[in-house]
Order: sequence, then C-alpha cells, then structure tokens
Amino acid sequence: MANFRYTAKGMDGKVRRALMEAANETALQQQLKEQGLYLIRAKEAGRAGKRRKLSSRQLSELAKSLSTLLASGVSIVRALEIIAEEEGLSPAARTLYLELLADLRKGLALSEAMELRGCFPELMLGMIRSGEGSGNLDQVMNRLALHYERESRLKQQVRSTMTYPAVLLVMCVLVVIVIVTFILPQFEELFAEMETLPAITELLMAASRYLVSEWYVLLFVLFLLGVLLRIVSKIDRVRYAIDLAKVRLPVIGRLNRVIYTARFARTLSSLYSSGMPVAAALGTAGGTVGNLYVERQFDKVIAMVRSGIPLSASLREVDGFLKKLSSTIMVGEESGRLDTMLDSIAVTMEEEAEEATKRLVTLLEPVLILIMALLVGFIIVAVMLPIYQSYGAIEGAA
Repeated sequence: MANFRYTAKGMDGKVRRALMEAANETALQQQLKEQGLYLIRAKEAGRAGKRRKLSSRQLSELAKSLSTLLASGVSIVRALEIIAEEEGLSPAARTLYLELLADLRKGLALSEAMELRGCFPELMLGMIRSGEGSGNLDQVMNRLALHYERESRLKQQVRSTMTYPAVLLVMCVLVVIVIVTFILPQFEELFAEMETLPAITELLMAASRYLVSEWYVLLFVLFLLGVLLRIVSKIDRVRYAIDLAKVRLPVIGRLNRVIYTARFARTLSSLYSSGMPVAAALGTAGGTVGNLYVERQFDKVIAMVRSGIPLSASLREVDGFLKKLSSTIMVGEESGRLDTMLDSIAVTMEEEAEEATKRLVTLLEPVLILIMALLVGFIIVAVMLPIYQSYGAIEGAA
C-alpha cells in the first residue's frame, strides 16, 4: 500500500485535493469513483518532485502573452495553445505549457492547473484566482506582467551593479593564490639558508607549502563548509537570526529595508487592484517579502486590520519597512486612492533601492581595494623582513 496525493473533481464541479492510501493508481481511481469523484491527477507522496521555480522574466513573458491574447477575445485554452507553439521556447517551458493545456481541457481552472505544477508563486496564483472569480483575467494578467517585469528589472539592476565588486573580490583572491602558490616557493631555498625567520614569514611559508602540497584537502574542507553552512542556514532559528541581521545592519540594513518595502508595496498594489480583500492580500504580500523576520510580523498586522485598525497604522509596527510606506498608505486611505498610492510608493522605493545599491557599491570598491592592498602588503613585508634582517646581520658582523 502507498499514499497518493491526488486531485479529483466531483459531480458538483468542485475540485478536491487530499491524501489517500491505495495499492496503486488504478485502485485509487476505483476508490474515488465509488465516492463519486473523477481522478484528474495522482502522485505517490514523497516521490513527486516539484519543478524549478520560474524566474520573474519568464513569469512576465507568460502573463504578457496571456493578457494580450485574452484581451483580444481568445479563449484561455486557445491562448495556451498559441503560447506553447511559439518559437524559441525551451523544452522545459514548452512541456510545462502543454501540461497546463492538458489540465485545462480536463476541466480545471488555470489557477488550479498552475498550482499542481508547483513552480508558480503564490502571488500569481492568488491574483489569477481573483481574476477568474471576477471575470477580468486579462486585466489581472496585465498587472502581473507589469509586476514581474518591474521585479525582474530591479533584480537585474542590483545584479549588474554588484558585478564589479564581485569581479574585484575574485581578482583579489586569485592574486593572493598566485603569490602564495607560485611566487613564494621561489624563496624557499633562500629562507632555508637562514638560521631564524620572523614569525610572520614562518606562518606565510607554512601556508604556501600547505597550499602547494595539500590544496585538494583545502578544497574538500571548503566544500564541506559550504554544504554545512547551506544546511545550517535552512534551520528556522538560524534563518530568523540571519534575516533579523539583514534588517538591523548599519548600511546593508537600510538597503534591504528599501528593497523589502518596494517588493511589499508592489505586491500589495497588484493584489488590491485585482479585487482581493486587504486581509487576504496582506497574507500573500507578506509572504513575498523574502525575509522570515519581517514575514512573521504579519500575523499581528492581519489581526489588527481585521479588528478595524487602519492598514497604515498596522504596517507602522512592522520592523523592516520604511516609515514612508505607512505615511503614503495613510494618504491613500484618506483620499480613497489606496491602489494608486501603493503603486506610487513602489516606484519610489524601487528607484531608491537602485540608488542605495549604487552607493553601497561605491563604498565597497575602496574597501575591497584596501583589503587587497593589505594582503599584498603583508606578503611583501613577510618576504622582505628576513632579507633585511640578514643584511643587517652581515653589516653588523662587518
């Protein structure tokens, strides 16, 4: 007997998802049939692997294509057929769209078919459910396209801005490795003739000999350390502590708060504009921030909103957002243009995040150059010090 996670549709048209024990999929289908359910999909629990999450760019392109086709009067099934036949699609994307198309032909809604794939974000699923309920799926897709396009642009700006410091850091490491493994061994014979060596020279030469002869051990240790850090970082308490530090750090903390504020405001604006209630939108938007410390504060925020406290006052208590967010939302609540003000603050925060990233890189460049200079300077001093000492000893003897 095995446990199957299944999706089935009843005679009333409602879709049911649950876990059931059966000998095989055929037996599961028979058991569900006896209950008046039609099996749509079933996977053995514990063996079904989820697809890799789609990137913001992929989500934006899919939403833009669906928005254009649906707005022109094409049905959702025909729209997916057209998208799946487009040239330039990767095999994985084409397979994904064909699977969605097959589920739609079985009678599933688009949101249900996407949820089964496990590679679409909850924000997209929530907005599509809202659009399916209100009948304005084309408008929802247009908002999703704009949302993920801006998110992709912000990520690309941060990534491109951080490229130079990353290259500089790699160059720094490579320079040190070349000096320690290729240049320092040339001094081995010279230092061997000296009676005593300074402590820093002994340390540096020992490190050089170790890297030359036991480099594979160091690589293995670094690999194990990386795996260990990856495992430890997934522990709930450790991740919470790391995310708390991301908000509280002096310079990087400010940048992270700007990014979190922009991300939350953009998501909440998209959800609220699609017709989702504020309380439900808060739950989804809070989960897209990307910081566990900030996300855990939303249980309190949602409870405050449901008790009648204004959204602006509730969000003011969140540690991790800029106070500008609550002030802007307050203006939107007073003027009745909350969706417009949320969109405005999102644009402002995205621009501020770009500027803050540039300032951070401007600060990182001299710091990395200084670190490289100190490392190279330390090596030069460690090499030259015994030579100068030997010269001094020769002059003293003369």
